[in-house]
Amino acid sequence: MTYELIGITVLWTFLYGYLIVASVDFGAGFLSFDAKYRKNDFVLNKVIQRYLSPVWEVTNVFLIFFLIGIIGFFPDTAYYFGTALLIPGSIAVILLAIRGSYYAFNTYGAKESKVFSFLYGATGLLIPASLTVVLTVSLGGYIEVTDGRVNLLYTELFTSIYSWTVVLLAISSVLFISAMFLTYYASRAKDEAALKTVRKYSLSWALPTIMMGLIVFAVLSQRNETQFNNMLDLWWAFALSGAAFLIAVWLVWKKQNYGTAFILVMIQYFTAFFAYGSAHLPYLLYPYLTIYDGFTNESMALALIIAFIAGLFLLIPSLYLLMRLFLFDQDYVQGNK
Repeated sequence: MTYELIGITVLWTFLYGYLIVASVDFGAGFLSFDAKYRKNDFVLNKVIQRYLSPVWEVTNVFLIFFLIGIIGFFPDTAYYFGTALLIPGSIAVILLAIRGSYYAFNTYGAKESKVFSFLYGATGLLIPASLTVVLTVSLGGYIEVTDGRVNLLYTELFTSIYSWTVVLLAISSVLFISAMFLTYYASRAKDEAALKTVRKYSLSWALPTIMMGLIVFAVLSQRNETQFNNMLDLWWAFALSGAAFLIAVWLVWKKQNYGTAFILVMIQYFTAFFAYGSAHLPYLLYPYLTIYDGFTNESMALALIIAFIAGLFLLIPSLYLLMRLFLFDQDYVQGNK
């Protein structure tokens, strides 16, 4: 395996970690606001806050690693994506800042504001929607390079069926992943009222999620035939993803093994995410940029690979300790401390 492939694999692993951790965070924010709007926040908020309190400060670590790594391994991405996505990227940063402000005010005991609660819930959907622009643009057809100048075709982006289906898939996935995790977490907390509520959310968002996945796959055939054919070659990975999804939903439906169900959801997105990434190779931005264009020198690449793998092995035990000492500590989960 070449340095280029090792580098993009390491980065894709960090991005997958962000996909799972951030989805739980973002979805929990929206579910928390939804519960307040329906005036049954007393049912969900204790479980949600027990999860978010020790986790919110480390959620973006995966994203930071990815952003630093993509520029370190592939410096040309800063020119192409940085120029084209200046406005969408700035919007995502502002939304992340708003979300961080809510955490700060909420954590340090300021009086709760309905406006901040609304923004907290809204950013849970708007942030993943804005971040998916990168994946959409990388497919090709949304960026124009003229005389060395990179321009994002906003009309094409906002009128494209594919771009909107990807946004809807991102939103439904966030809510589905979050609800599945909170179902498991509520069962660990032995909070029957919260479990009943989030279990309904899990089952409610299962069908929209799988339907949007199929729709995106179908629309992709019209948008980028090359990647569509590459994904067809990896049909077995998507079949495995679908099987994991069906078993996970079946377990929740039968009120059994919620922890296993969430692990299956992680497997579902792992196989689909890496199959999608493999089908996209060698392009980072179709058709202008591949993983072999503008790749950093071998010495720098080796140093980055070692640093990022070491960081991954440091991050995983840290997350394990966080989960062991806080998230899944029996007394903490049940609210006894």
